[in-house]
Amino acid sequence: MKILITGTTGYIAQRLIPLLLEANHRLVCCIRDFNRTPYIYENHPNITFIKIDFLNIETIQLPQDIDVAYYLIHSMSASGGDFEKMEKICAENFKILIEKTNCVQVVYLSGIVNNNTLSKHLQSRLCVEKTLQSEKYALTTFRAGIIVGSGSASFEIIRDIVEKLPLMITPKWLNTKTQSIAIRDVLSYLTKTILVKATYNKSFDIFGPEILTYKQMLLKFGAVRNLKRSIFTLPVLTPKLSSYWLYFVTSISFNLAKALVDSLKVEVIGKPSTINELLNISPIPYEESVALAFQKIEQNAVISSWKDAMSSGFFQNQLHDYIQVPSYGCFKDLRVRNIIDEKLTLEKIWSIGGKNGWYAFNWMWELRGIVDKFFGGVGLRRGRTHQNEIQSGDSLDFWRVILADKQQKRLLLFAEMKLPGEAWLEFSIKKNKLYQRAVFRPKGVLGRIYWYAVSPFHVFVFNGMIDHLIKKD
Repeated sequence: MKILITGTTGYIAQRLIPLLLEANHRLVCCIRDFNRTPYIYENHPNITFIKIDFLNIETIQLPQDIDVAYYLIHSMSASGGDFEKMEKICAENFKILIEKTNCVQVVYLSGIVNNNTLSKHLQSRLCVEKTLQSEKYALTTFRAGIIVGSGSASFEIIRDIVEKLPLMITPKWLNTKTQSIAIRDVLSYLTKTILVKATYNKSFDIFGPEILTYKQMLLKFGAVRNLKRSIFTLPVLTPKLSSYWLYFVTSISFNLAKALVDSLKVEVIGKPSTINELLNISPIPYEESVALAFQKIEQNAVISSWKDAMSSGFFQNQLHDYIQVPSYGCFKDLRVRNIIDEKLTLEKIWSIGGKNGWYAFNWMWELRGIVDKFFGGVGLRRGRTHQNEIQSGDSLDFWRVILADKQQKRLLLFAEMKLPGEAWLEFSIKKNKLYQRAVFRPKGVLGRIYWYAVSPFHVFVFNGMIDHLIKKD
């Protein structure tokens, strides 16, 4: 069977693709930037990647022989423009293209929309669902609340809060009721519904067995981690203050924080249906889903993370736009060292950042991350998804990976921190020498002042970093 996947580099799709391949399906994966093609699938015989941006489909045509399509596009945390408008345009364009194929069924993952007063996010999800309805194919919609799994936005936000704050003074929306669902159960619904006619042109709420408040979710999360936490709610925190609270104590962007606060005030309780019996699925409890997520983290087996989505930061362009590091009008810091053990140095480069740190003066990097947060940047809390694997498009603390070519021994990062200019950090190995290059393209006088202000610190930070990279432990 040939299946079309949209949102290929997103959290859900990255988990869905391996399951569909195991079932011997042939996949056509839509991707906006070929530089973000998951390297593990580059030569897979059952996957074809096509470059497509559903905001602009003038010259695009999908393969005719599509049987089933998954619509997994989500623009909630887009840093620019109107996400509601963007989502509607994407859905309309997808529908135009898919109606020209032989597609029998479209599967859409949405949000639970049973409350009389919906947030903008949930209104947009409902609008997309209505837009996707067609007489030329059957639409199956699964509506989920909070999805709990290693790397999911909800899981990582809760983890940030619980692990960092033993005492919490929180907004009153923590008393809002919700029904979460484990990522493994979401994937079961998505895969088991393929060509099941009883699910055609229907919407199903999918949820776990418990109704909990967000406060209870935090406390249960702490219990799984053996962390005793105290939570006090304040009725006076405005939505804007609540957004700032989420932004500063978690790794999410302020845009996403605002959208989430808008949604978290709305109860998300699912309506019962026969879908569990129909597909033979028994959703697991919340605490079990948290425990399973940590098993994946401890095994360094996190398949995907919301933090690697472009919308987790401020990077919205194609990766190839930044591969060519500028030479003119830039400040440069180049350091070169002879290498003792090339293989070891390369592994250290590929493991840089996140929990592994930056190998020298980590407190300076952490301080820079705090300053970045206060100026509206992403800070250091995004970390990295894998401890020793990295690929183009991944987030790496406050950097975005532009190029990760282990064969050519080159790693190129672009800064997503708030800067009066643009910055690159590059590591490359040539002829038993390590080249570490920082390039800054200033924007105006302020950019030049910034470079001269931080240059004295580069002596310590960059020398310490490159010296550790070549050191034989």
